[in-house]
Amino acid sequence: MASADQLKALLKSHADGDDERFYTIAMQVAAHEARLGHGRVAEQLRSLVDSAKRHRSVNTAVPISKPRGELADLLSVSYPSDRLADMVLDQMLEEQLNRVIREQRHAGRLLENGLAPRRKLLLFGPPGTGKTMTASVLAGELGLPLFQIRLDGLITRYMGETAAKLRQVFDSISQTRGVYFFDEFDAIGSQRGIGNDVGEMRRVLNSFLQMIEQDQSHSIIVAATNHPEILDYALFRRFDDVLHYGLPDQDRIASLLKTRLRRMAQKNLAWSRIAKSGEGLSHAELVRAADEVLKTTLIQDKQSASESDIRSMLMERTAMAERFKPRC
Repeated sequence: MASADQLKALLKSHADGDDERFYTIAMQVAAHEARLGHGRVAEQLRSLVDSAKRHRSVNTAVPISKPRGELADLLSVSYPSDRLADMVLDQMLEEQLNRVIREQRHAGRLLENGLAPRRKLLLFGPPGTGKTMTASVLAGELGLPLFQIRLDGLITRYMGETAAKLRQVFDSISQTRGVYFFDEFDAIGSQRGIGNDVGEMRRVLNSFLQMIEQDQSHSIIVAATNHPEILDYALFRRFDDVLHYGLPDQDRIASLLKTRLRRMAQKNLAWSRIAKSGEGLSHAELVRAADEVLKTTLIQDKQSASESDIRSMLMERTAMAERFKPRC
């Protein structure tokens, strides 16, 4: 049951037309109910708030969860419509993401029985393998806003300021339910004590460890890195799941190309044979290659793309990837 102060605050925010404040207080009431063991009521309140936010975002030009003030320099917001079916994943990774989505959709039942749904995820793997897309998919599947943490606004050279800004981000995580995405997470999560470490970043990492461990919100926190080997070991146990993203195998390459090119490719192509030319490319590089095939087909006014057209573009992308690959 909401307290008298919360009820008064709800009425005042409604009278003032302050939607963001109204929804924040409603989510605080939901969190209070969850702590009392009233999981079903808490989930119903959160669902009502999420539904109201989605409805309002469709009918207004400015999203209700748009960061304001200092938060505008720390967070960028979007409302993705991506779905898990849009991704080409290996079976294990697809099941891991499906499990996160299922647990979030049944959070009320889990909370009623003293269990917590997965909501803190660490993603690692080479660039272009779908880590950023995953954050968009989680937001799209769950009907939540996606908040991307802007590292250029978060990390400063002034002592104590980065940790203070990080506290603002976690306050938003607690107050406004959404998917919060920390890309290039190794910028703040690198090991304490490595050669190029500085005292300020050690303090930032310690602050992050404390904040994520103390966080009891209903938001989803997603951190992604291309360099898991330099992350501090203490981070891994703060996350509910650690998900590995690898380069697509031949079957997934064939599936992605077929899905992307089917409407403009010649009939009965040997997709498995074509896929061999794309081995070693990331998901993002394969998408770019497929899009280049589509553009070339349209510009040259061709009726369809041939196997040689597709293989040629894949080999071009492979050569380009090799040229820019880091050398030891």
